[in-house]
Amino acid sequence: MHIKILSDSTCDLSPEQLAQHNIDLARLTIVKDGEAFVDGITITPADIFAHVAAGGDLCSTTAYNVEEYQNLFAKYADQYDGVIHITIGSGFSSCYQNACIAAEDFPNVRVVDSQNLSSGQGHVVLEACRLAKTCESLDEIVEKLNAFTPRVEASFLLDQLKYMVKGGRCSSVAALGANLLNLKPCIEVRDGKMSAVKKYRGNYAKCLANYVKDRLADREDIIREKLFITHTPVTDECLAAVKEAVDAYGNFETVYETNAGCTVSCHCGPATLGVLFVRK
Repeated sequence: MHIKILSDSTCDLSPEQLAQHNIDLARLTIVKDGEAFVDGITITPADIFAHVAAGGDLCSTTAYNVEEYQNLFAKYADQYDGVIHITIGSGFSSCYQNACIAAEDFPNVRVVDSQNLSSGQGHVVLEACRLAKTCESLDEIVEKLNAFTPRVEASFLLDQLKYMVKGGRCSSVAALGANLLNLKPCIEVRDGKMSAVKKYRGNYAKCLANYVKDRLADREDIIREKLFITHTPVTDECLAAVKEAVDAYGNFETVYETNAGCTVSCHCGPATLGVLFVRK
């Protein structure tokens, strides 16, 4: 079968990966000061951080609507035997719901809920690309992807809670306490939702190294094929500490480094980094 793989722009795959696998994106809308921008095209994470640093309000994200998905699917449905679209997790956005409604008009389009975001979603997209080469039907691909998605382990360590407070996801009192104690929260995606699972204390580079060790060391349930290091801007010291820890505890065949896109940037802010991989 000749199958086209699509995803939302929230998957945080690199431009090289998108080109290599011929993946096209549904680019979400980013709203800054009431003006709409196209994720990754007319606005970048750097624009978001500069705006907030200058005293501006947080930017927000808007889901791809039904009509936009219909137009996207119509572009490829006649060119391919089938189309698989992987959305950001339905617990984070209405993209999945909207894509499903749009797909009702296209018998050869299937929509998969990644139950994730960022390169956690990216893992699902790359698995779809792999399955598209071997599976005999769209429904077989969807079935295998639905079994795959719960095995993706996605988490991030945040250096500061300013964006979480501004976005209403953390109280200012909790943030003040975290700042006074120099705490760095680890946010994990569980069952399609984000939750804080642990707090690290001290220098951010050292916290990142400990976070990576906690995630990877002495575990026998990890598929050591590929791992993503995905981040908003961090210092060279932090990135070096993470890479050293991944080398020490990961033993992955391939390690990809990608930049977090506008969605993670809007909600988590700069100096956010995660390691994302797949369990057995």
